[in-house]
This record gives sequence, structure tokens and C-alpha cells, in this order.
Amino acid sequence: MSDYYGVLGVERGADDKTLKSAYRKLAMQYHPDRNPDNPAAEAKFKELNEAYDVLKDANNRAAYDRMGHDAYTRGAQQGGGGGGGFNAGGGGGFADIFEEMFGEMGGRRRNAGPQRGSDLRYNMEISLEDAYSGKQATIDIPTQIACESCDGSGSEGNATPKTCAMCHGAGRVRAQQGFFTVERTCPTCQGAGQMISDPCVVCHGQGRVRREKTLNVNIPAGVDDGTRIRLNGEGEMGARGAPAGDLYIFLSVEPHSVFHREDADIHCEVPIPMVTATLGGAVEVPTIDGNRAKVNIPAGTQSGHQFRLRGKGMSRLHNRGFGDMFIEARVETPVKLTKRQQELLREFEDAGEAGSHPHTEGFFKKVKEFWGG
Repeated sequence: MSDYYGVLGVERGADDKTLKSAYRKLAMQYHPDRNPDNPAAEAKFKELNEAYDVLKDANNRAAYDRMGHDAYTRGAQQGGGGGGGFNAGGGGGFADIFEEMFGEMGGRRRNAGPQRGSDLRYNMEISLEDAYSGKQATIDIPTQIACESCDGSGSEGNATPKTCAMCHGAGRVRAQQGFFTVERTCPTCQGAGQMISDPCVVCHGQGRVRREKTLNVNIPAGVDDGTRIRLNGEGEMGARGAPAGDLYIFLSVEPHSVFHREDADIHCEVPIPMVTATLGGAVEVPTIDGNRAKVNIPAGTQSGHQFRLRGKGMSRLHNRGFGDMFIEARVETPVKLTKRQQELLREFEDAGEAGSHPHTEGFFKKVKEFWGG
């Protein structure tokens, strides 16, 4: 029989990490699935499993280092139970490596017992004003809560559950399939590890019932469209006393009739009468906090010009101040003029001098040049 260290291609003083790395590499190389109809590869694979199954255990490795394969023989004759012998059955090294690489399918275990309750999602629409100032909201959500009749235990009279006979309380059962060990949720107790002999008549042994729950939610100032608020433990209650999930509130901010938000800044388009834009003046504009602000309009203001009001924008989350407000002037051309107004405008036009309409004059100068003078 070949030396186990030689089978794995490592020195006798190799550490556990080196052993595992060498085994993993060779096991993948000689695995029967990769070498169909190859008896030599299959034999090599079995030899690798045997070697690694011995050397991965500190006690077995120490016994092998002292007595070699004799220790294995004695251990096998004694049933593999004592005297420094080896347990060569029960899954082998490749199953352990497979568990590490591929998780639960190969046997990564989860804690037994009822699983945590489901998370819930609640969509809430708020106004821009509420997003600015924050608010306290009351919501009603359909959910699972602890059964009041059995205090969430699932047992009538709070009787103590019994350990599941199939999984012995582990909540998982394992089965050997060829070279692999497959683990799955126990079908008898559904992963709880325990069985209820006398289920509660109200919740039918689940430990929870469906109800509508009322919650008070704090919406902080400065939230934006798409902000998510997490309420720990306010989701569905887990079965038979397991922890509850979380509640996630997703916020959407309604479009506003006056303001347009960009991050923490507020934009507002304000129509300016032509005379005010021409001669100058002042206009009052609303602000998101419900107040008013006076904006001075200098003479000759053009449509599209922006005025900045510092600190008059949206609240920033976590009390980090405020954004700014931008007033964009939209010069309005008058309509439905009286005859006298039309006459005055013509007189105004006739009395005009060069340079009174710089943008217009500049544009048509470029057009004239484009047409070749």
C-alpha cells in the first residue's frame, strides 16, 4: 500500500493547509466525473480519499506517523472506534472539500430551529414639503404576528416541543450519494428540529397569525425619491418564536406644481412681466418652507437669467444644512393689447436707438455675414 504522504505528494511535515490544497488539486484531476470509463483514475481517486481522510485528522495522523498502515489495520479490526484507529467511512475528504466549495448542497449546515420571518416592503408617497420638513406617519401593514393564544410557541398550553426523531434536532438530514454528501431540510420537522405533538388550535402550530399592524414611522427631513427606511424586527414574525424579519419603507416624492428638485437644490421658473424685466423692479416668490422671498430684478433682465437664494433649498439629511434655491426668470410677452398699448409700443420702437436690443442686433449681424453681406 502506498505511503499516504506520497499519494498526496507532500512532505511528512506538511501543514493542514498544504494537505488540503494538494488533495483538492489531485481530487479534481482524478475525479470519476472527469475521467469516465477510466478504472485507473477511479482507483487513484479512492486512494486519494483514503489518504486525505487519514491525514486530515490530527489524532489519526499521529497514529499513522507512529505505526504506518498497521494503525489503520488495527483500527479497522476494532471497528474504527478506538485505540488510535481511523474512521475510513462516512463521506471521505472530497465531501468535505465539496462542502467548502459549493456550500449547502454539499452539506454546509444551518442552525436548526424555525427560520427568521420574512422581510416586508411598504411603498409610501410623500409631498415635497414633507420631504423638506420631515413628518411622523402612521401606516397599517398586513403581516404575521405572534399568536396570542400560545405566546408564539405553536403548542397548546405552551407544551414543550419534542425533538424530531428523523433529524435528532439538527433540522437537516444528510444522505450519501456516491462520493458526495448531500444535505437538505428535514422533511418531517421542516427544519425546526422539533415537533409539536399538540398544536395550538388558533395558529395550527405555526406560532403566528395574520393581522394588520399599525406602526408610527419617522420620516426624517431631507429624504429624497427612492430613500429606503429600515425598521428592524417589524417584518413578519418567524414561525414558533423565531425572530421577525425587517420592514423596508421605500419613499417616493410627488412632483410639485411650483418647484423642481435637484439633489438639495430647488429650482423655480418665475414669469417676469416685460416692463419689469426692461425697467427693473422686484417680485415675490414662494419658498419651500412656506414663506416668501423678495427678488430684485435689475433693468434689462433677460429670459433664462437665474437668481440664487442661498440656504433656501431642501433640507439635507442628518442635519447637514440646506441647499440653495434658483429662480429662473421667464420674461413674458404681453398678449391681448389694447389699441393704445399697441400705439405706445410702436412709438417706443420708433424712438429706439442702436444698441437697445444687443442680442437681436448681434444675431442678425451674423445672419447677414452668413448670407455674404
